[in-house]
Amino acid sequence: MGAVRLQTARATSLLIVSPRAGSMNPAVEAKVRKAFDGSLIVEFDPKMDLEKLITPTATVVVAGGDGTIGWVVRRLVESKHPVGIIPLGTFNNFAKSLHVPTTVDAAIRVVKHGKPRPITLGRVNGAIFLEATAIGLFGATIAAGDAAKDLVFGEFADAARRVITARPFTYVLTGDITGDGSAMSLVFTNTKSIGSQMPVSNKTPEDPFLELSVHAGSNRTDIVKRVLARAVLLKEGEQGAGQFFRFRQLHVTTKPKARIYADNDRVGVTPASITADLSALKVILPR
Repeated sequence: MGAVRLQTARATSLLIVSPRAGSMNPAVEAKVRKAFDGSLIVEFDPKMDLEKLITPTATVVVAGGDGTIGWVVRRLVESKHPVGIIPLGTFNNFAKSLHVPTTVDAAIRVVKHGKPRPITLGRVNGAIFLEATAIGLFGATIAAGDAAKDLVFGEFADAARRVITARPFTYVLTGDITGDGSAMSLVFTNTKSIGSQMPVSNKTPEDPFLELSVHAGSNRTDIVKRVLARAVLLKEGEQGAGQFFRFRQLHVTTKPKARIYADNDRVGVTPASITADLSALKVILPR
């Protein structure tokens, strides 16, 4: 008798659980699984094919940190899926900027009773970013911090070396903002904080634009101040110290060429074309 191949129907609701998320523990995982026990439940695997698991309009709930949430959003960005967030990471920059509660019970209530809304995502040379894209020193610093958090020592050593050896560059901006100058970093933000919860602006992905943060990462001292600002828990609104310029489309050239980082990942070198795009997917947010 030949082997029997079972045809599994695609799910209309999917829960993705990240066991390695910073705030995950057995009790939290059990609570989240129970809250969505009618859904297909899978552990996060960067090799999984989401579209083979779900219907074209299925609700996708992510219980994890910024890395897992970013992975899901990037893969569903052109789709119509409503995406719910249970923020369980170490920093939760994306969720906090969208005012998603970071307590598990409250986040579950938002997913069950909130409203799906389109959000703005950034693109730099085609690569999607949720939090920010950075050119130069600030991006290298974020990459170093992320490698240290994940205990990836080889990557940390490489990133730390780039921080230590970073040099100023000249830049020219064209598009919605025009200008030129010299800098150690240029930072283009979509969230209030980035990396290890360093405050950079008052921006939320609900806004239809991105922001150029003029002073963020302008030198090593500024980066230290932002780390300290995160450590002492700045009040709402105080993150916005500095100058910010809104834009939808921007082109950046530098001399010499400088490294570009999209969130925590290096994505090439300048020139950079940066745009604010309204996503097709919708994130379930508080009403």
